[in-house]
Amino acid sequence: MDFKHYEAYLFSASDTTSVGSFYFGPAFEFNWGAVPDVQLHLVIPAATFVGTPGPRAFGIGDAELGVKYRFVHEKKFRPEFGIFPFLELPTGSARAELGNGRVWERLPVWAQKSAGPWTTYGGAGEVLNSAPGMRNFAFAGWLVQRDIGKRWTLGTEIFYHQAEGAAALSTSQSTLIDAGGYYYIRKPGFQVLFMAGHSVAGQAETVAYLGLYWTWGKDSDAKSTGLMHQRAGL
Repeated sequence: MDFKHYEAYLFSASDTTSVGSFYFGPAFEFNWGAVPDVQLHLVIPAATFVGTPGPRAFGIGDAELGVKYRFVHEKKFRPEFGIFPFLELPTGSARAELGNGRVWERLPVWAQKSAGPWTTYGGAGEVLNSAPGMRNFAFAGWLVQRDIGKRWTLGTEIFYHQAEGAAALSTSQSTLIDAGGYYYIRKPGFQVLFMAGHSVAGQAETVAYLGLYWTWGKDSDAKSTGLMHQRAGL
């Protein structure tokens, strides 16, 4: 994100496995280009957990704070590189399965390259989680997307994560493929984002995302960072 650039999302998302379903929404995300090459990140979600079988709970979920730092800029034959460490704060109830119960960290490294109407990006990282029943795990993913006309950008991605722990939805590893994109309601500055996908290996898992995106300030014609960042911080 450029310096003095702002982004806001209002979104809902879901993640379903054999253990149950976890839903975010309504949820709010705000990103701010506070200084050159640095983006500050905040997510405040409502959350719903539905066990299989088991309880149903609704309330505030874990809040998210992060800092994205781009340390290599994109050039003609070179992608840009960055890191996006963030913290999940235990604002949701762990007893009701709406939160983790302790602070945990996600530490991704990503790269991105554009060429005409095409953009590709992705990376890998590690989650550090010391909450009871949880464990550290690795994740990785990659996305390809293309602008189609003046209103649409469509893409597909592959995403892999190891098991999170006995207290989580993902009790074994999973590889997912999803597709989605965004539609420009007003250009610049206002888009609809959407995504749906399912696992192709490992634990059966289904994910989905729907959101509204606003951007303003410097370079307000910029696109959202897309689909994968909602799940992996890429």
